[in-house]
Amino acid sequence: MTDMKIDVTARWSGLVTRPAARLAGAGILALACLVSATAQTPAAPASSTTPAQQPTSAPSAQPATGQTPTGSPEEAAPTDPNIQTIRVSVNEVDLVFTVADKKGRFVTGLQQQNFGLLDDGRPPVKVRRFVQQTNLPLRVGIMLDTSSSIRSRFQFEQQAATDFLLQTLHPADRAFVEGFDVQTDVSQGFTNRIDMLDTGIRKLRPGGGTALFDSLYKTCRDEMLTLKQDFAVRKAIVLVSDGDDDYSRALESDAIKMCQRAETIVFTISTNVGPSKDKGDDVLQQIADATGGQAFYPTRMEDVATGFHNVEEELRSQYLLVYTPANFKRDGSFRTIYLQALDPRYAVRAKKGYFAPKDE
Repeated sequence: MTDMKIDVTARWSGLVTRPAARLAGAGILALACLVSATAQTPAAPASSTTPAQQPTSAPSAQPATGQTPTGSPEEAAPTDPNIQTIRVSVNEVDLVFTVADKKGRFVTGLQQQNFGLLDDGRPPVKVRRFVQQTNLPLRVGIMLDTSSSIRSRFQFEQQAATDFLLQTLHPADRAFVEGFDVQTDVSQGFTNRIDMLDTGIRKLRPGGGTALFDSLYKTCRDEMLTLKQDFAVRKAIVLVSDGDDDYSRALESDAIKMCQRAETIVFTISTNVGPSKDKGDDVLQQIADATGGQAFYPTRMEDVATGFHNVEEELRSQYLLVYTPANFKRDGSFRTIYLQALDPRYAVRAKKGYFAPKDE
């Protein structure tokens, strides 16, 4: 949570850190409570095809400059000693999630009353906003495994990544390209220019060991956590790898935690092509699940592009639920999130919890 001056709206998004334990016996209560909250807070119409039904302004919306603001609020504050600054904190959790049917097809057009929610075992105090978001500007990182273990598959990674960017990037979106083996190589920083991104992809060369966890940790810390925008964006990483790691000092849990602190969804695309999953595939699944993303397993290298296409479709088929949690304490503790669709035909994919901010 960020404390801002009173003339600035302070917002904070919860961060996931580990899967939430299933709350036995509490699901029905949560569903009822959220429906009750709906009676007090009317649900916003949701539609993936009618732009007029999208929100006219996003949370914390400010002019879209696309640049990182310079200077802190304190630096911009008046220096008159007679002016008193009042700081106000607002406890709100922004929960982005996706709904799919049993065949894996994305479900759009649902309403707030179609879901039940528990935060740390309790229904929220208030649901402040519910909306389907298909056009929120994206900040996407393409992480391509350039270790020697994927040398024979690297060309497919490169072509699929370029095709993904061509299909996905809208004028307000930005992306960066990175290769990783024992080190990370950001060959192209955030830009909307496909030609520059494609050049960055073509610059990458495979070779060396694999430090997957170190690379993911560093990327989320340096590229996503420090990303400052004057408007709301959706942050995501598309990680293409076999999931192997033979060089990292960081643990898998360290990498996941940093992605969650950076409020970044991670989609993973496996380059393992075989009849069954291996240990690396399990790693990719765990990373995706913990951050609210999804893991894709192409059966042929030629199908890696299909994984990129599925990521693009999901990024444009998500919901946003903004709520005030009950019994909230700024103590740095972990709070679980349990979100469920009332209709048993639908499965919800969302992050599993977050760390509350801690007062200094």
